Amino acid sequence: MPLSRFVQAKQKELATLRSMKELPLAYPGTKPGFAQALLAQGGNAVIAEYKRASPSQGEINMGMGPEQVGKMYAGAGATAISVLTEETYFKGDCAYLESMAPTGLPLLRKDFITDPLQVAFTASTPASAILIIVRLFETDKKLQDMLTACATHSLEPVVEAFDMRDLERAQNAGAKIIQINNRDLATLGIDMNRSFDLIGKKQPGEVWISASGITTPKMGQKIIHAGFDALLIGTALMQEGDPGEMLAGFTR
Repeated sequence: MPLSRFVQAKQKELATLRSMKELPLAYPGTKPGFAQALLAQGGNAVIAEYKRASPSQGEINMGMGPEQVGKMYAGAGATAISVLTEETYFKGDCAYLESMAPTGLPLLRKDFITDPLQVAFTASTPASAILIIVRLFETDKKLQDMLTACATHSLEPVVEAFDMRDLERAQNAGAKIIQINNRDLATLGIDMNRSFDLIGKKQPGEVWISASGITTPKMGQKIIHAGFDALLIGTALMQEGDPGEMLAGFTR
């Protein structure tokens, strides 16, 4: 199941954006700094994810709305919230970003972003940061263009790598927030060694996030002790009846 299926699923959104005479104006409210919030935790940052479904799990928790979960996450000590906005495979929606804004926490738009138009649109939402997956860009120039678009629209790019090649491309492009995904989105398999194998390449001034497969506080502590600045946790929280209570086990 190649990554291209996710890109293909975004073509309808892109067609809509391309048909617009003008994109929405930039978000008028205050956006809290994403990297700043992670660093302020001193190595104990948790990005809690609102995730209703996934290709590997199917429907996870369709019954809890973003307002309800946002309050739970904020009350349980989340540093930031990742909001899945991809509709076809993850049952997400960009409207969930607006629903999460009252938490006052930095929001990450997590989606399969391939075009500067999507970056410009995201700037009209409360998102402080946006996921940029290295492997979705065939050339380094296209990757660099996306990071430039993020800077133009005052969005912090969270640049995701799966392996050493991805990481080298991210660092060469000047990425400052790097996310190591322990799940290979092509195979959907989890390999926690991805994080431990790559953390040694962390450079001064970079903020590193480990994502996917983090199921227990003990595992999270091990990853933080290895040198990561933050954990991104989604399925382990959302599959519980009380995601906030589960999150509290990590933030404590």
